Amino acid sequence: MPLSSDADPAPPLPPLGLALVLRMLTKRAGPPPDGPVAPLRSRFTLSGLDQAHVARYSAALGFGPGAVPLTYWYLPVQRAHMATMLGEGFPYRLAGIVHVENELVAHAPVAHLAAPAAAPIVLATRIDILPPTASGAVYCSLETVGTAHGAPVFTCTSKYLAVRGRRTGKGKGTRPAAEQGAVIDSWTPGPASGRDYARVSGDWNPIHLTRWSARLMGLPAPIIHGMHSLARTCAALEQVHGRAVTRLSVRFTAPVPLGEAAVLTRGEAPDRYVLFCAGRPAADGAFTLA
Repeated sequence: MPLSSDADPAPPLPPLGLALVLRMLTKRAGPPPDGPVAPLRSRFTLSGLDQAHVARYSAALGFGPGAVPLTYWYLPVQRAHMATMLGEGFPYRLAGIVHVENELVAHAPVAHLAAPAAAPIVLATRIDILPPTASGAVYCSLETVGTAHGAPVFTCTSKYLAVRGRRTGKGKGTRPAAEQGAVIDSWTPGPASGRDYARVSGDWNPIHLTRWSARLMGLPAPIIHGMHSLARTCAALEQVHGRAVTRLSVRFTAPVPLGEAAVLTRGEAPDRYVLFCAGRPAADGAFTLA
C-alpha cells in the first residue's frame, strides 16, 4: 500500500473485510530491524459517514440514537492501521499481533458528519516501532488523527504487541471478588457475538468467529473482540452518567471468551472503570464525560 505525503491527495480508505484479513493472515515477516526504525506514515480519505451504518453500530452495541459513538471511530482507524502495516516498511507479521492498549478522544461534536453530504474525513496515521523491552518484546505505537474541514475530529492512539518476549515464569493473579467495585453493567457475548460484531465492524479475524477458526490460530476457544468490550463499556458509562463519553482509554489484560460473562465495575477513582471476566480483570481504563 503506497503511502502519501501531506502534499498528495489522500487515497480512499480501503475496506476492512475478508480480503484485507486474508492479506493480514498471509503477510510474512521481513528481516528483523538492526536498529531504530523510522516512523511509518500514511494518509487515507474516508468519503463520509454512512448514517445507516452508524445507526446499526449504535443499536448493536447499546448506544442511544442520534450521535456518533466515540468508539465508532476505531472502525475506520483499524482499516488505516491494517493498510499501513501491510506495507513493506512494517517488518512484522500481522497474524498474532495483539492489541494491548487504546485511547480515543473526540475533539468536537460530530453529529453533522453523519449527514449524507458530510465532508470527507482524512485519517493521518503514524506508526512508531518501539525499542525492544528487557524481555525482547517489541511494541508498536500507532496514532491516527481524523480531520474534517481541516479541523481535528478525533484522535486514536493504539499500542500493539508485535513480538512476544521471553517468559518470566510469573503467572497472572486473580483479583478477589471482594475487591471489585460497584457493578455498572454486565453482559455475556453469545456464540454468534464475534460474527455479529464482525458484520458491523468488518473485523473478521478468525480468533473471534468460531471454535474451529480460533483453534486454527492457536486459541482453545473464540474470544470477543476487545473493541466490542470497549464499545459496550462506553455505552454503559454513557447510560449510567447520562452524558456522552469524549475520552476513553483501555488496557487489555485478559481475553473475554464467548459465553463468559463480562462485568463492568467502577474503578478506584470516579473516572476509572474495570471490566472483569471469570473473576479477574480483563480490561481497565479511564474516561472523560462531555
